[in-house]
Amino acid sequence: EALGLFTGIGLSEAKARETLRNGALSALLRRAVLQARSALGPALDKATGTLLYNTAARLKDPKHLGFLVGYIARREILTDLQLSGTVRPRPRPAPGSGAPLFIPSLSPAALEYVRSHPLEPLDVADFERACGVGVCITPEQIEEAVEAVISKHRAELLAERYHFNMGLLMGEARSQLRWADGKTIKNEVDLQVLHLLGPKTEADLEKKPKVAKVRLTPAEKQKVAVVENGDMGAETQSLLEQLRGEALKFHKPGENYKTEGYVVTPNTMALLKQHLAITGGQVRTRFPPEPNGILHIGHAKAINFNFGYAKANGGVCFLRYDDTNPEKEEEKYFTAIRDMVEWLGYQPYAVTHASDYFDQLYTWALELIRRGQAYVCHQKVEEIKGHNPPPSPWRDRPVEESLLLFEDMRKGKFGEGEATLRMKLVMEDGKMDPVAYRVKFTPHHRTGDKWCIYPTYDYTHCLCDSIEHITHSLCTKEFQARRSSYFWLCNALDVYCPVQWEYGRLNLLYTVVSKRKIIRLVETGAVRDWDDPRLFTLTALRRRGFPPEAINNFCARVGVTVAQATMEPHLLEACAREVLNEQAPRAMAVLEPLKVTITNFPAPKALEVLVPNFPADESRGFHKVPFHQTVYIEETDFREEADKGYKRLAPGQPVGLRHTGYIITVQNVIKDVSGRVIELEVTCTKSDVAEKPKAFIHWVSVPLACEVRLYERLFLHKNPEDPSEVPGGFLSDLNPDSLRVVHNALVDSSVHSARPFDKFQFERLGYFSVDPDSEQGKMVFNRTVTLKEDPGKA
Repeated sequence: EALGLFTGIGLSEAKARETLRNGALSALLRRAVLQARSALGPALDKATGTLLYNTAARLKDPKHLGFLVGYIARREILTDLQLSGTVRPRPRPAPGSGAPLFIPSLSPAALEYVRSHPLEPLDVADFERACGVGVCITPEQIEEAVEAVISKHRAELLAERYHFNMGLLMGEARSQLRWADGKTIKNEVDLQVLHLLGPKTEADLEKKPKVAKVRLTPAEKQKVAVVENGDMGAETQSLLEQLRGEALKFHKPGENYKTEGYVVTPNTMALLKQHLAITGGQVRTRFPPEPNGILHIGHAKAINFNFGYAKANGGVCFLRYDDTNPEKEEEKYFTAIRDMVEWLGYQPYAVTHASDYFDQLYTWALELIRRGQAYVCHQKVEEIKGHNPPPSPWRDRPVEESLLLFEDMRKGKFGEGEATLRMKLVMEDGKMDPVAYRVKFTPHHRTGDKWCIYPTYDYTHCLCDSIEHITHSLCTKEFQARRSSYFWLCNALDVYCPVQWEYGRLNLLYTVVSKRKIIRLVETGAVRDWDDPRLFTLTALRRRGFPPEAINNFCARVGVTVAQATMEPHLLEACAREVLNEQAPRAMAVLEPLKVTITNFPAPKALEVLVPNFPADESRGFHKVPFHQTVYIEETDFREEADKGYKRLAPGQPVGLRHTGYIITVQNVIKDVSGRVIELEVTCTKSDVAEKPKAFIHWVSVPLACEVRLYERLFLHKNPEDPSEVPGGFLSDLNPDSLRVVHNALVDSSVHSARPFDKFQFERLGYFSVDPDSEQGKMVFNRTVTLKEDPGKA
């Protein structure tokens, strides 16, 4: 019933079946269609069906479904422009010039309006204005707008004639006529251009000469374009060039006092002088992960930022584990973090731990109390949560009393939560008296049972930076509210004070990176472990086959931004393709094998075929693959009846076998009892004496059996953690088709000696990496990315 309902609004059967596999979408679409049919009758035209489908597919909050369908059924929303918004050009300076470059942007319409007005009831009049209900664009308005645009570009049009970019005229005209029909505008543009230029001449019909493509290395490619918040922007530099200091305007070592907000005390200059004597004026940064989980794609930016800034400026970077929370830390995380830093190409100057400095931190805590800047407090955790907790009644307790109580905390005389050491300051966000030490009766992985009090991030971080003489303490934007406490604590103790600088986080759509949520995914069996290739942890990306250079290039394209960047996964995938195209040698594999027997095979035994490792550059070598009378091709590369546009193998339609120099022609189709094609008998002809075929297909012969894992996005929605987008929570948003395992794939024998994480391009299929699950006699491959971006992806 649902299938007929969906095909009845113009969906193809394949699209209707695909929709049915998505329970949430199919339920919404069914409601929309039934509501529309009750108003318009059972026969809905395809245009209305398209609007209903787009409403169901794109609507974030189902409670507005009936409201929008009502407008569609009443013919008040007639176009996708009114429903989804129209692409309007907005000017941006073109690289290297003052001329505007028009970049598309989305104008809000019906779907955007209801998303941005979640509280009911909606203001109907305001809604109708926002999506053009009742707006009528007259032919005269269209004519006037097009005339103005053509007048603006008249000189260029007369010079370039029909070689001029007519899309520019269309874009500018549509920007002035938001709700006008695009076809009507195009017809008017064509008419006025014809009136200005006259009919096309032979010169107009000649194609512009193609500019020869210049092959770029991956390093050159990453300079070509920067991707910022999903937009292609101006030319960018490599990450190291961006981080050489000029782009960031950071202070020079020893010139900390020139930074805005830096607190200068009577001892500041003397402390900076000592600091310069120790560092020699060298840039020093640190990467300070908490060892309670696996690093993810957001950490890749932090690694590149910290290690990259030091490297770009001739400095050093410490890898410092922030191990102050023993109940959540495990040895495997320490190992994995260092592995990932080194995998991305960076070597720590030194590997340190916050716990290395526990003795010094404790001594400084005593000094802070003596200076009247800290006190022992007995408020409960629940009482001091949030930004407006009640003032502590113990804030003014005598110094000696706090010293004795802090010693009692260290000796274990207080239970967890019964006492904390708090610092006397108000932070930038208004939070008062942050905690410096708390009681935890958990053995530490490095210090054992020596301590039952542990310092917090707010206390530890700046002091560890001071101890290690860090020049630039680089952290993400959410720590900006702690910059004042950072400076305050160093100055309260009269120690060297580094400078904290903040940069924007890097987030990715269609994923979760919270450690707690990844653990839930593992516990529920949605993923295998932290390195499941559907996740965006760095170990998962490595296992899937992403090269570290691709991740670093991605960080460079995001750019050195202060604003938070939320990126589409396909932008990371594009970086992977660029690198893998240069790094991954070619091989041939067949995922759904169809046996092909060559009845007139030209030799009594298998031939050896030379296949270039990189077809675009044969100087990089060849590998040999056997070519036998029995080969295997993809099932989809054969059809019993060739449809219009189908170019691969069919009766009466031969194809070439890549790299062999032979063309095969079907002679006999063998089927099993169910009528399924199980084998083809073909004849072969040398390609130099046969007519050129319409296509060349890949194949394998004397192949190796292998398992292939094909990955798609783990989540269906862009923001699976957003309750307005996914009301049922992120676990309800899992994509049932995120992993397809092909158990009986075949690959050519050239890969027989490959090791885990080796990468290949399987011709016509995509880029693949050897999975660590591979065993003798049964290799396992993970698909990293397809050869080209899937145009169906959002």
